[in-house]
Parts: sequence; C-alpha cells; structure tokens
Amino acid sequence: MTPRSSDRAHPRTTIVVLAVGVGSFGLLQSLVVPVLSLVQDRFDTDQATTAWVLTSYLLSAAVATPLIGRIGDAVGKQRMLIVTLTLLAVGSAMAALAPSIEWMIVARVVQGMGGGVLPLSFGIIRDEVSPRRAATAVGIIASLVSAAFGIGIVLAGPIVDVLGYTWLFWLPAIFTGLAALGTLLLVPESPVRMAGRISILPAVLLSSWLVLLLLALSEGNDQGWTSGVILGMLAAAVVTFGLWVRSEQRARVPLIDIQLMRTRGVWTANAVAFVAGLGTFASLGFLPQLLQTPTASGYGFGASISESGLILLPSSVMGFVMGFVAPRLVRRFSARAVICVGAVSNTLAFTLVALLHEETWQISLWMLLQGIGVGCVVSSLAGVVLGSVPPEQSGVASGMNANIRLIGGSLGSAMMAGIVTARADANGFPLEAGYRDGFLVLAVGALLAAGAALLIPRTPGRAVVRSVDESAAQAQVPV
Repeated sequence: MTPRSSDRAHPRTTIVVLAVGVGSFGLLQSLVVPVLSLVQDRFDTDQATTAWVLTSYLLSAAVATPLIGRIGDAVGKQRMLIVTLTLLAVGSAMAALAPSIEWMIVARVVQGMGGGVLPLSFGIIRDEVSPRRAATAVGIIASLVSAAFGIGIVLAGPIVDVLGYTWLFWLPAIFTGLAALGTLLLVPESPVRMAGRISILPAVLLSSWLVLLLLALSEGNDQGWTSGVILGMLAAAVVTFGLWVRSEQRARVPLIDIQLMRTRGVWTANAVAFVAGLGTFASLGFLPQLLQTPTASGYGFGASISESGLILLPSSVMGFVMGFVAPRLVRRFSARAVICVGAVSNTLAFTLVALLHEETWQISLWMLLQGIGVGCVVSSLAGVVLGSVPPEQSGVASGMNANIRLIGGSLGSAMMAGIVTARADANGFPLEAGYRDGFLVLAVGALLAAGAALLIPRTPGRAVVRSVDESAAQAQVPV
C-alpha cells in the first residue's frame, strides 16, 4: 500500500531503501566479470558464447534505462521502482538456478531490465527528500553505483570461495527483493507526473539504435571493425538514430524531449558522462586481468581473484566517500570545477598506472586517485542534469545520462580490449606495452572529459543545489 502524503517516509528511510536497490544493481554489473571463466567451465561452452553473459546484460540495461525512466515520469516513480527491483530479484534468482548458458543469458537480460533503478531513484529523491538533503542524497546514490561496481569485483572471489558460485546471484536477489518490499511499504508515490501517453514509435526506434550501436561495440573486436557486419550495424545505428530524432520532434508527447536534450546543462553533462565512461569501465575491467597475469609474463603479479579485488578496493571505497564530499564541494565552488578536478584526477591515475606499475601498492595508490575522480564526476553530474530539467522529466533525463555513460564504457572496453590483445608474447600473454598504451589512451579520454567539463554552464554548476531544491519545493514536498 502506498503511504498517504501525510504519512510520507522519513528522508533517511527513503535514501536507505534506494541505496540498497541501487547498490545491488551496481554489484550485478560487476560480480560476474572476474568469474567468467567459471561460467564457461560450468556450462561447458566457448568464450564467445560466454561473452554474451555480459553483452546481453549491457544491451538490456541500455534499452531499459531511459524507457523505464520515462514510464516512471508518466505513471509513478515508486510504482516503476518496485517493478524494476522485482525484475532484478527475479533475474538474479533465474541466474542462480540456470541449468544452461542459454538460460543464464536470458536471466541476464531480465537483470538488465532493472537498469531503470538509477533514474527512478534520482527522481524519487528530487520529489520526496527535503530540499536541504536532496543534493547530497543524489551525490551519494550516484557514487554508490560506481563504488558497488568496484566492490563487486572485490567480493566475487570471496563469495565463490566461501559460499559458492550461485551466491553471486542469490545475494543480490535477496537484497533487491528486500528493497522492493521496502519501496512498497516505506517509499511514497511521487506527486509529480508527466502528462500524456508514451509514444510507441520513438520507443521502438530508441531501442533499435541503442541495440545496434552497443552490439557493434561489443562484437567489433571479435568480428573485425572493418567487417561488413560491424560496419552495417554502425550504419544502421546512425540511420535509426536520425529516424528516432525525427520521430521525437514530430510526436505530440515525445518520449525524450530533444529540445530539452539540447539544453546546455544537459548536453554538456552527457558529453562528460560519455567521455568519463570510457575509462571507468575499461580500467576496472582490465586491471584485474593485469594483476592476475602470471609472473612468467615478466610484468604480471599472478594474483588470485580475491587478491586482485582487494588491491582495487581503495578505488571503490574512495568513490563512495566522495559521494558525501563532492556535493559540499559543489556548494562551495561549482559543479564545473568539481567535475573538472575529478577528470584531471582520473587523467593522473591512468597515466601513473600506465607508466608505474611495478608493485601492487602503486596500483592501489593510483586507483585511489581514480576513486576520487570517479566520485567527483559521477555524483556531480547527476545534480547538473537534475538542476537543468523540470521535475516531471527528471527520470528520463537522468536515465539518458546514465545510458550515455554506459555507451562510453562499452566503447572504452572495446578499445581497451583491442589495444591489449593486439600483441602477445611467445606464451600467449598480452605484451606489457599493450596495457601501457591502453591506459594512456584512457588518460587521454579523461583529459577530454576535463575539457568537456569546462563547457558546463555556471548556473547548473554553482547553483545546482539550489536548482534541485527549487524543484523539490515546486513538487510541494514537505520538508
């Protein structure tokens, strides 16, 4: 039963419930990454098929995130959050019980459909949390996703060693199920709604170009970037994207307001999200491989899954801590300044990883810098977007920002894979130069993110907290 407006939950209760759901989603993004070889052995399949355990999740989340954000704006964010958390729980249980690789891939698709948890959570915070706490809460929830992604890599090994492989999915299933119940009982339905029916054609076209683009990025290294299949998918993605923009402009009630996406605060935040995403996913995806490379390679450390996770733990912890710190820095300086500093911190971290990685303590220290950078960028970007759009479009706008970061991450991972695996030694290990060049490319990407951050206007920057506060007041949320 949805609480009445006179019985609205305490802000801290709402934030805790949202944090459990968002944290579980972040864990599901990465828990399976370090154990793909176990998945391959468990289902007696090949590496190409196993890769679809990641690809299917990526594609599903890319399609679902903006669509569910828009549906939440129209029919109710709390209602849709219950749906998405339930999908995460069901998909996780399906993965734990999977008897075949095909079943596992379908389970990951269901999990990916829960990607809307992030924009819905942002919207609920904007509508329900008191103005004084809204900006800080947004920063914490935003940074929690990146922190949980890194923590998932850390926890994967111990969970498998102590509890067993299936608990990689049973634990998220339990926590997301509890979060769904908590949302039903404790989080009130938002009074802010976007009028009008959802347009079907723009939804179909949006899903089509996202799938085509991400599928091409995911398969480019295997198929060959100049192959007819990849070039055809990229060309089709461009054409479908153009048709989608045209359909949105003609729709009476657009799925995503293109004019709104052209707002300076929105498009600059999306540009930063795309470039910043290049490094975040690629670095956390390939550093465990570097650490786990046998010492016989001449540069690897032969670390176990658990050991490599612990080495990277400082990045995740610092990323989460910055979720509390960054909003305060934004109040004192500006979102533009904080995001720029975060991007520069990422640039320094990737450069140092590329050039100085003789000892594991060095990698931990450099990734601590990366955690600071990611925390500053991600937590501040969410506030910039929310401060640049009307309350009734907060879900779809923040959903697109999260999605663009995901697309950037997919491109970064594909680029990194191509660079690292391009050259190998006589034993089949990638050359150390591949990791060096790959992280230098990520450093260039982070530097571009710093440049893009300079384009963020001052109004949604320094005044982002005030903008979020005013939106909450407009929604007539009790303080």
